[in-house]
Amino acid sequence: MTKDPNKGYIALLGWSLSAVEAAENFDRRYVVVAPDWAEEYCEKHDIPYVSWNFERLNDRSMEIAETLQEMGVNVAIPLYEETVEWAGAINSLLLDNPRLYGQSLLLRDKALMKRRAQLGGIRVGIFEEAHDKEDVVRFLKRVNQTLLKLDGDPNDPIHLKAFDKAGCLGHRVIRTPDEVDSIPDEEFPVLMESHLDGWEFAVEAWVHNGKIAFLNISEYVTLGYSVFVPASPELERYRPQITAQIEKLIKTFDIEFGLIHPEYFVTSDGEMYFGEVAYRPPGFKVFELLERVYGFNAYQASMLVFDPKASTDEIKAFFPREVEDANGYAGCFGVYPRRRVVSRLEIPEEVEDHPYFESHELTPPMEETVTKRTAFGTHWGLIYFKGEDPHQLRDLLKHQEDLDFYV
Repeated sequence: MTKDPNKGYIALLGWSLSAVEAAENFDRRYVVVAPDWAEEYCEKHDIPYVSWNFERLNDRSMEIAETLQEMGVNVAIPLYEETVEWAGAINSLLLDNPRLYGQSLLLRDKALMKRRAQLGGIRVGIFEEAHDKEDVVRFLKRVNQTLLKLDGDPNDPIHLKAFDKAGCLGHRVIRTPDEVDSIPDEEFPVLMESHLDGWEFAVEAWVHNGKIAFLNISEYVTLGYSVFVPASPELERYRPQITAQIEKLIKTFDIEFGLIHPEYFVTSDGEMYFGEVAYRPPGFKVFELLERVYGFNAYQASMLVFDPKASTDEIKAFFPREVEDANGYAGCFGVYPRRRVVSRLEIPEEVEDHPYFESHELTPPMEETVTKRTAFGTHWGLIYFKGEDPHQLRDLLKHQEDLDFYV
């Protein structure tokens, strides 16, 4: 693809083949900033590359920003949770806006993030930081006392999350003080929060000049297992309230540009509660699902809204109309072995024969013993489905939980 020198020059922070392919087929110059293990691949495939290891920010941190500035790069885009802070630091220099670094810290630290949301009048559950197991037990007791639980009533659960990891990593649900003993000391400090009852969903919103350019609602069937886009009509009917919440979020966090990926809960009476917000692509290949139904490349969409040289007209022309222009519904299911010992991969016939089945990226097991899934472990691969009926797709994704793919 011919690169237009009048459009922005973009740095991709982190390694993602999908993002590289999208950049190759887009009209903007780009460079990949990734650890040294990516060098060989980049050289072999003529991919513009700068080596950088994203360890903790240290006294050499400015070096990468200066290198990119000298190259004439206009903006850095984070591809992973771990590069969000780096993007903030680099863009503070490239865009001459020191506040961007502070903003990236808010978008990385879940406790700071919840406080900022609260200050902006956004509804959040009760939350606190825990430095040790005693803090967790105290919080569990206090939350249930607040809920006027009597002796003998089952406890309302609390959630424990790592401060700065992506998605479900490090997420635990605690119901009793005994369960607290199972938390390894090295997981502390953690964020604790009360359980929010309701329908959890995620949003991918591309923002340009502080306004929403495109808003997708991703519907979770089971958190950590399955998701589909666009959302079912039952969830889409909340779009006006959801849009209002995202506008409030953009204002509260001073977001001028880029892609945000917040998670919310909607309760049975239609109240919206904020879960968290990420400043990077979502997990579970949601970008690929969006491309299946809308036809646009979501990585290119991100490059567009991050690019300070992109015009409003170019952005308008790029995005389709939400929901109306979607061709069906696309979803995926993350497979996790249900048995303790497995010897081979075996896709059930009913899955491959289903008219909605598209493809899978499961590989034969590397070892026979399945490690116990702590909290929400990492899935072993995804299966993709696409069809016309959101309810049939939702039921199909739910049904996958009862099937064995590794036997």
